[in-house]
Amino acid sequence: MRPEFRVPPKLRPGDRVAVVSAGFAAPALFPELHLQAMRRIRTEFGLEPVEFPTTRRHAAPADRAADLMAAWADPEIRAVFATIGGDDQITVLPHLDPAPFRADPKPFFGYSDNTNLLNWLWNQGIAAYHGGSTQVHLAQGAGIRPVHLRSLRAALFETGDLEIEPVEEFAEEEVDWEDPRSLTTSAPMIPSPGWFWHRPDRVVTGPAWGGNLEILHWNLAAGRWIRPVEDYAGCVLLLETSEEMPPAEEVFRMLRNAGERGLLRQFPAVLVATAKATFFGAPRPPEDRPRYRDEQREAVLRALAAYHPEAMAVFGVDFGHTDPQWVLPYGGRITVDGPARRIVAHY
Repeated sequence: MRPEFRVPPKLRPGDRVAVVSAGFAAPALFPELHLQAMRRIRTEFGLEPVEFPTTRRHAAPADRAADLMAAWADPEIRAVFATIGGDDQITVLPHLDPAPFRADPKPFFGYSDNTNLLNWLWNQGIAAYHGGSTQVHLAQGAGIRPVHLRSLRAALFETGDLEIEPVEEFAEEEVDWEDPRSLTTSAPMIPSPGWFWHRPDRVVTGPAWGGNLEILHWNLAAGRWIRPVEDYAGCVLLLETSEEMPPAEEVFRMLRNAGERGLLRQFPAVLVATAKATFFGAPRPPEDRPRYRDEQREAVLRALAAYHPEAMAVFGVDFGHTDPQWVLPYGGRITVDGPARRIVAHY
């Protein structure tokens, strides 16, 4: 059976929060952006950020794990923020002792490579939050996007419900962090592609699980961090892809592998994020980006048709590698109301 989730207590102004680099230590390369994020934690949320030895240092997995355990063991630390993702956080997990995490559950915020830690906490019965990056979202040059600010505040301080709504505009390009303008300028916004509903014929409420598809596939391959498939029955599946922009056929194959394991069959509702369709390291012309997202949607639908044809799905939800980004419960509950075309996060 899946664990009974413990939702960490809410924060109060003045609380101390850990800022950790459990994956890539971006603050080591872009310290000014990091300092801007630290200032905004103080001014926007009234919280006191606390750095750890590896926050600004590229470090071995064991050292990063030691910082995570120290953050959870410190009773004055009341939440933990990831600076950014990365590509090797799965190697940190074997060094973690569950004891301090279970003794004092604290809200953790991260996405991308942090799907590893989110999933690990899920396995300990600790609810967390998919979303948030101090370096990406809190440090953003023109300020924190209202959608991100609103949902992050709800996750930190509130116990009610928040409707997750489609955004009218989004940004899919970047401002180069090596450019000084990144401290004052954000990427331009363009019209959002909106949501696409598939089989919206029911209302589903359940704990959320999932995250970045590429990272989930690593966890499936490793095997040791995935529970028996029945433990996910009735959950809401979150799926998003990264700036590596996997081709549609690769997305289908990753989901096919999950389907062959019996995993896809467990989720009555699936939320699929707005797919990132360009990256400054691999730019795609604007006219080609809608086709990339359309092809990814068809790949997901093809996998669902093969392994869970009754599933309800919503595409284009603004979480994961998109801007603005909703911060969603992970282990906490989400309601997907198909007939009303509504998504509600229960904080």
